[in-house]
Parts: sequence; C-alpha cells; structure tokens
Amino acid sequence: MASRSGSEAAPSRLGGGADLEIQGVTKRFGDFVAVNDLSLNVPEGAFYALLGASGCGKTTTLRMVAGLERPSAGRIVLGGDDITGLKPYQRPVNTVFQSYALFPHLSIFENVAFGLRRTKSKEVKTKVGEMLDLVQLQDYAQRRPAQLSGGQQQRVALARALINRPRVLLLDEPLGALDLKLRRAMQLELKRIQTEVGITFIHVTHDQEEAMTMADTIAVMNAGVIEQQGTPSDLYGHPRTTFVANFLGQSNLLPGTIRDRTGDEVTAEVHGTKVLASHVTSDVREGDVWVGVRPEKVTLHASGEGHRDGQNRLPEGEVIDVSYVGVSTQYVVRLPFGQKLMVFEQNTGERPPFTVGDRVDLAWLADHTFLLDARQDAHAGADLDDDA
Repeated sequence: MASRSGSEAAPSRLGGGADLEIQGVTKRFGDFVAVNDLSLNVPEGAFYALLGASGCGKTTTLRMVAGLERPSAGRIVLGGDDITGLKPYQRPVNTVFQSYALFPHLSIFENVAFGLRRTKSKEVKTKVGEMLDLVQLQDYAQRRPAQLSGGQQQRVALARALINRPRVLLLDEPLGALDLKLRRAMQLELKRIQTEVGITFIHVTHDQEEAMTMADTIAVMNAGVIEQQGTPSDLYGHPRTTFVANFLGQSNLLPGTIRDRTGDEVTAEVHGTKVLASHVTSDVREGDVWVGVRPEKVTLHASGEGHRDGQNRLPEGEVIDVSYVGVSTQYVVRLPFGQKLMVFEQNTGERPPFTVGDRVDLAWLADHTFLLDARQDAHAGADLDDDA
C-alpha cells in the first residue's frame, strides 16, 4: 500500500455499510430488455466489478442502484432496506463518473466540500482535509480543476463522492478518459483507497485488465444477464462458458469428445490425441466438448523433443506467425488438422525463439485444461470490445 503524507490520517472506515442485494431485477426500454431478471449479492466492503461490452446492461444496472433508472420489475435492497423506489438523493449511494463532473470555477477544496456545504456541516475544514489526505492531494486544495492532470481530477471526484460517507460508491467507467499508463496507476490508487475506507465499491467497466486488477469479485455480463461471477482467478482459470473464456483474456478452444473419467481426471479426445483435464476444472461430464487452454499455459518444443510427465501434448504443429512484444513472444501454430492455436511464451532467454516454418509440439499441464459444452458458440465474446 502506498504511504500517505500529511499530519492527520483519514478515517479507517466511512461509517455504516451493508450488503447490497439486487433481486430479480429487469429493466425494459420499450421492447428492448436491457437487464433480464438479474439477481446478485454484493457483500459489504467488497470491491465488486460489473464487466462487459457496451450494451450488456452493466451501466443500466448501476443506474438502477443509483436511482437514476427505475426497474421494470424486481427489488434493490441495501442493508435490509428496500431502496427501489427512493429518489437518488434519498439513497446512501454516490457515483463517480468518467467525466469527473467537477465545478471548474471552484477550488479543489470547495469541489470536495460541496456536499458538506449543502448539509450545513460544521466540520467542513476537518473532513475535507481528511479526504484530500486520503487521495494525496492536500497540497492542491486551492487550485482549480483545470490546473490538475486527469488522474488528479479523478481523485478529486472520488474525494467529493466519499466525503458524504455513502454506504456504496458506484464507479461508472471512471478511468476511461485516462491514457494507458495513468489508467494503470489509478487502478492501484483506487484499490488502495477502497482498502483504506472499507466501503463497498461497485465498478462498471469494459476493461478486463482493469476489473481483474482491482476487484475482489467480478460479474461478467452479457445481453442483460450474468454469464459467470467469481474471483478473478476463478473466472480466468475456470470459465464456465465460451463467452467468459473468450471475453476475459484469450483462449484456445479445440473440438473434442470425453472418452473416460478416472479419479480426478477426465480424458478427452482431440482429433485422435488424448488430452487430460483436471476434474476440478471440468464441469462437463460426457459428450462433445470444447477443450480449452490459455495461450500462456502452453509451451512449445521442437517436434519430437521430450516433455515432462503429466503434460498434454499435441504433436506436429507448424509455426506460421511470430510476434515479439518485449516481455513475451506470441506464436500462431497450425495443427495437422488445420486449427490454429495461440501460444504466449516469456522471453527468458533459455532457448532461441522459434521461427516461421518450424515444426513444434505443444504441451501443457492437465490442471490448465478446461472443458466447455460443445453446444456453445466457440467464438462467443471473442470479438467484443467497448465499441461492440
């Protein structure tokens, strides 16, 4: 955790909180169903991310929690209290938007103090000082927003939203306007602040890396429903749908058929080659499947070269593309039956890189195999982005 300067520490927690429950919520705009019978529980103090492409329903969900949209059906409950029908200003919820929405004519101090002024608080100086200390902007109190960088302005917006001690803070694509380097720095900063204040953050984003860096729990949304939710490592290592496998990172999906189950392992056949999958990562029990493995879990070996026991092996691939990207090299390998696989290898220098035309075997551990129902579209989620 980054250290904070200043003589006075910010409060460790910002007051009362409670679990947020979304119970069977649907939102229709005419004939269009933006959110469809959505239910989820966000524990108090969690950093929770709603992740998905544009149009998936994540922002509409956030707006219903904020009170900016009224559900067509269902309830929103906070700490046991039904807040579905409350106006935005009646809810113990604040929102930070991508646009910052700062007052350009006011100082940073007065921007942060705005909510306290409206409630006629008698502790404005102390509370604003605590918030500016929390976001590490205590030396910028008398500047105007235009004199600050994008990242600093976003921290001002965050301090202004937190100063009224909400139970839940909603973040609507808060880092979308920042460049890549600053966005990554602010990801760590947001996580630090959330850890210090200890209240519930619900973060809407289309950026997979952003969600995985900050969130304790991620809900991947698609077409108004949650495809899967869990910890970042669970979602990445054990996707339950092809959409999640493709949208959260990249996946190689090969057509196969389950042939056997022995103890903790499932054996699938891929074009005549046996591939093992750990029972823990295999929800499908029989029939046709997509055999999945992440590109960075695959290692390349010169064709016919030995490999470790316990590894799956697909022989006689041909390297058809090589891309050097600094920390790693990305390969495209065409298998004998025509399918292409992506392989990401760290540039450790242990051996010379392969070149186009090289014949290679592909290997990976059974623990890194996941199996998905073959009735699902293998390309679902693969081509989606923020402009989808």
